[in-house]
Amino acid sequence: MRFMFVGDSMTIGRAGDYTWRYRMWQHLGATLESPFEIVGPRSELYDDAAAPAADAAAAATPAASAYADPAFPAGARRHLAGWGEGWQHMAPLIGPAAREGRADVLLVSLGLIDLGFYTRAEQTADNVRLFVDAARRARPRIRMVFLPVIPNVRAQDDPPFAAEVARFNELLAKAVADLTTDASPILLAARPAGYDITRDTYDGTHPNASGEHRLAGEFAAVLHQAWGIGGPYRPAPDAA
Repeated sequence: MRFMFVGDSMTIGRAGDYTWRYRMWQHLGATLESPFEIVGPRSELYDDAAAPAADAAAAATPAASAYADPAFPAGARRHLAGWGEGWQHMAPLIGPAAREGRADVLLVSLGLIDLGFYTRAEQTADNVRLFVDAARRARPRIRMVFLPVIPNVRAQDDPPFAAEVARFNELLAKAVADLTTDASPILLAARPAGYDITRDTYDGTHPNASGEHRLAGEFAAVLHQAWGIGGPYRPAPDAA
């Protein structure tokens, strides 16, 4: 079984992070009885120390390879995630990435960056549908799990933005209900219960170690409960 992580800054992570991808890889390794593979065209983290100044010319996302655990295997670091990239960016990329990686299951955490910088809730939901269509054209029997937009500091401090987040999460749930099929099912993961931006993030948005476990735990729970993949989420005994 081949899994692909798709996401924005919360998924790619920055230099020095473990990432929730790492937590999920640990979980799958501990609970899956059959072989699995992590696939995707990228493997890097975001290097915030090398990020261009706000007034600099647009440049490629600065990349880093300094994961918190240097023993994280190169093959397991693969993903399709980018700092500042959302549904509208991933919709054109998912087809080629899924086809090349022969992905069986997509674990997707997107939406916050779209609503924050690019599109309103309705347009973002349209891009979800484009994403699903592109993934299925590449892999007709692909399965997908989507995470709603989770609590973040902007939604806490900006009521109109919070309303857009709530509206998008409603539209995302509707898209999942409309688009899921027997051949290519889609699941909606739960927003992490008790997620606290003061405890589970390092800046009000991006997950710290605690938040990484909570995000991985929601994907693990829905995979296990709905499809019998893996088991209950239990962090590794030596996990940070």
